Amino acid sequence: MSSSEVLILAFLIGVIAGLRALTAPAAVAWAGFGHGILNHTPLRFMGRLPAAIVFTVLALLEMYADQLPSTASRLAPAGLISRIVTGGLSGACLAAAAAESIALGCVLGAVGGVVGAFAGYYARTGVVKALKVPDLPIALLEDAIAIGGAIFIVSRF
Repeated sequence: MSSSEVLILAFLIGVIAGLRALTAPAAVAWAGFGHGILNHTPLRFMGRLPAAIVFTVLALLEMYADQLPSTASRLAPAGLISRIVTGGLSGACLAAAAAESIALGCVLGAVGGVVGAFAGYYARTGVVKALKVPDLPIALLEDAIAIGGAIFIVSRF
């Protein structure tokens, strides 16, 4: 895989983090555990079973909490910061797995997190308004896109 392909995937895993903050690191952790892509990197802790389990449980809790009306917007400071951090971590892991610059992977993943957060928010609210449907089916569709996208991205490694 070329450097540019790896860096595009680092950005895209950040976009997934922008949609669902914890789905991206959960997918990266499972790829690291299942395929050992992080074994010889400084981020090898992400490829261990405990990391995969913890991030998966947190991702499932996030998907549940997203359906609650009291959940804050992903564009609120806490939600946006979490997407920047998890996007950066996930992008750094993918870059490390391909022996590319961890710092650049981190930056691209963080930028992807911001892009994904804003794009996901405006797409979801726009579709709900345009179709005049409840938020829940669109939120579940967004969950499916995030999970499917994350699996597709990490399967490239």
